[in-house]
Amino acid sequence: MAPWLHAAEGGVTIDLFVQPRASKNQIVGVQGDELKVRLTSPPVDGAANKLCGEYFAKLFGVAKGEVTLVAGERSRHKRLLVRGMTVDEVLRAVDIP
Repeated sequence: MAPWLHAAEGGVTIDLFVQPRASKNQIVGVQGDELKVRLTSPPVDGAANKLCGEYFAKLFGVAKGEVTLVAGERSRHKRLLVRGMTVDEVLRAVDIP
């Protein structure tokens, strides 16, 4: 199993390393025990956190309300809870280069 992905009650948690102010939104691979993600928004006023949730909701085909930031509000190291998804479904949806 991927070290960045964990089963949780009602869904999964994903450990992320977020790089803001990128040229495009994308998953770039694994860095340590975290999934590395580049996002276009700056880390100001929660913009990167909001975009992070929206990006993963779209990627997984779930409602935005099903993706919650549970740790790392002011850090590049974040943990998302995605409700209604299984570990296998996430692994299929995430195309790691």
